[in-house]
Amino acid sequence: MSTDTGVVDPPALARSIIEANRYLTLATADQDGLPWASPVWFASVDLQEFFWVSSPDARHSRNLAVRPEVAVVIFDSGQPFGTGRGVYLSARAEAVPEPDLDRGIATFSLASQAQGGRAWGRTDIQGPARLRLYRATTVATYVLSDTDERIPVDLA
Repeated sequence: MSTDTGVVDPPALARSIIEANRYLTLATADQDGLPWASPVWFASVDLQEFFWVSSPDARHSRNLAVRPEVAVVIFDSGQPFGTGRGVYLSARAEAVPEPDLDRGIATFSLASQAQGGRAWGRTDIQGPARLRLYRATTVATYVLSDTDERIPVDLA
């Protein structure tokens, strides 16, 4: 049964969009509020925690170091005009702290290998390595209705 939003099952829609896509658009802002958006390849845990690797010198990485509040959009850009759906997240992002590195890099590595990529380990994201592991932890999740309104979604 469809609601007046035109979305039959918002949680199922959000899950299907996240699971079908490998890139998210990460929106950050610097200390002055100047926005920046970056596409990043991601791995997800329970559709609530999103991991990616980036250089700490990348603009989005520098931004989240001073302002951890981020916005995320996951969508299929190949959809015809007016038919696309997306998931919108409010989240907090950070470089993954030491106690969580093993779980985070294992999650990222498994997703990488499942998509035909390589295995990842600590040596790829620590010390002299160019990249670091980051994560965004979801605060709120939304999908769009048929009338372009945000519908809150609980994926927990």
